Amino acid sequence: MQVQSQQVRWTDDQVQAEVRTLARKYQDQMVKFLRDMIAIPSESGREEQVIARIRREMEAVGFDEIKIDGLGNILGRVGSGKRVVALDAHIDTVGVGNPGNWKVDPYQGDLKDGIIYGRGASDQEAGMAAMVYGAKILKELDLAGDCQVWITGTVMEEDCDGLCWQYILKEKVLEPEVVVSTEPTNLSVYRGHRGRMEINVRTSGISCHGSAPERGVNAVYKMAPIIAEIEKLNESLVVGADPFLGKGSVTISEIRSTSPSLCAVADSCAIHLDRRLTTGEDLDFAVSQIQQLPSVKAAGAEVVVLDYAEKAYTGLIYPTKKYYPTWLLPEDHAAVQAGVDAARIALEKEPTVGKWIFSTNGTATCGMFGIPTIGFGPANEVHAHSVDDQCPVEDLVRAAAFYAVFPAAWSSRA
Repeated sequence: MQVQSQQVRWTDDQVQAEVRTLARKYQDQMVKFLRDMIAIPSESGREEQVIARIRREMEAVGFDEIKIDGLGNILGRVGSGKRVVALDAHIDTVGVGNPGNWKVDPYQGDLKDGIIYGRGASDQEAGMAAMVYGAKILKELDLAGDCQVWITGTVMEEDCDGLCWQYILKEKVLEPEVVVSTEPTNLSVYRGHRGRMEINVRTSGISCHGSAPERGVNAVYKMAPIIAEIEKLNESLVVGADPFLGKGSVTISEIRSTSPSLCAVADSCAIHLDRRLTTGEDLDFAVSQIQQLPSVKAAGAEVVVLDYAEKAYTGLIYPTKKYYPTWLLPEDHAAVQAGVDAARIALEKEPTVGKWIFSTNGTATCGMFGIPTIGFGPANEVHAHSVDDQCPVEDLVRAAAFYAVFPAAWSSRA
């Protein structure tokens, strides 16, 4: 009877109003917490200090349990039901690039005209700030019901999407039945995105003195027709495009060569491919496409999917392939509809349902492990990785309300 009571309570107009009121009440605390996180540089593999700051906030708001796993992810629990719901924010950021391109100090967390600026504001420490206070509201209003709700601050996502969740799930740190990513969605409900992978194509040659190049075999020249065919391949990928996610794509993001000196013919050349995958495309398909190019065959080129094996701040190395699968939930899926229910309460209007252009930890939770995953996050993804990285304060308030009611919405749907 208690579970039924909780499920009825979250649909009550007065309770919903209380959720929004509390989210507004905690606005200043969320702003301070976000600005504190922005002020701590936390690029992939160097997140220890921001993890410590998150732990202090979780302790201050009264989480029931807090732990840090072997990779360095922080997990905080509210509620003790049997059903496991996870809300996720990766808390590592990219670097700032050229500081001279910024109008504000990227590590100051400037607040101006209702907007917080700085590296990580949109991507995606704002999600963490709103999640922690969403959990506080959930606990204060006793909305967990039959759920235990885990707030996860995950590491190394910018370097390797989903590695954090590969660790969490493979090592059985946590086994959720549904996951909400708090990557920026501009307060829309997102239900998937294209996958991606990183591929190298390598040609080999024979070096000789640059004064007599005919004596050798130039690996760069062998690569030239491959480059042209990859450009054409990208144009052809419109065939089979998913009506929702769009087409796959492939582009060359780097080219390198080696030789004994700058007065010698190149004896190797490599290009780095950023391959985006739509539905129906996977690792084997994408690799085969490159291998079957006439220029690749003619050059005897090697096609290699790259590995990721970098050290976490804990010292752990957890290797994986740089293959991040496509994932997509149907719009009528229980998780998507629960997200729409929660967003309707938080926004006080009908939400939009969409998709990310970039990639997220959903590549692991849903793409690899099949756990229903949706997105709802403060800020707009167009500001991610930019010198205008920002999040509106109002987005923090609305997102916190969403996170407070989503677990009950999920319980009522699933």
